[in-house]
Amino acid sequence: MPNSPSKNTRPELLLRRALWQAGLRYRLHARTPHGRPDVVFPRARVAVFIDGCFWHGCPEHYVRPRSNNAFWAQKLLQNFERDHRQTVALEHDGWRVVRVWEHEVHEQLAVVVERVRAVLTEGSEVLAPSMHVAEVEVLDETGNLERRVLRNVRNPEQTEMVVRQRTTRKWARPSHKP
Repeated sequence: MPNSPSKNTRPELLLRRALWQAGLRYRLHARTPHGRPDVVFPRARVAVFIDGCFWHGCPEHYVRPRSNNAFWAQKLLQNFERDHRQTVALEHDGWRVVRVWEHEVHEQLAVVVERVRAVLTEGSEVLAPSMHVAEVEVLDETGNLERRVLRNVRNPEQTEMVVRQRTTRKWARPSHKP
């Protein structure tokens, strides 16, 4: 059976390898009461989600598509709402949820591993805000100026407004050998 495009992504493979090398044993896409996180530590009740910058609305790297605006706006909001529901439901049931951005895995892999280790051993950083782009409004005729509404995935009432130029700049990916 072929892999789903959302499983075994490059950031997921990098993080899994680093967690394993750090002695942290996990399960992949294991069923939890509310979905199948990318990496699961069932005994510790820790769920790790690796959020793609485009699909989940990374505040630094989300790029609004220029065509089919209504579809993409709805898709971005639906993805945010699903992330919110899963996070809140898991935490309500006693799980600790770690959400990391795809670019964090590429740029700061050791830091991400230590965050996961800290949650496993100390339960720290569990309630750290995780801001996602939930809405984007085009502000000029060229489509280059946009207002972004960032919402906390744990508490959508916590919002930030950011006005910025549209950019397609991605982060610099270090060369990792798969």
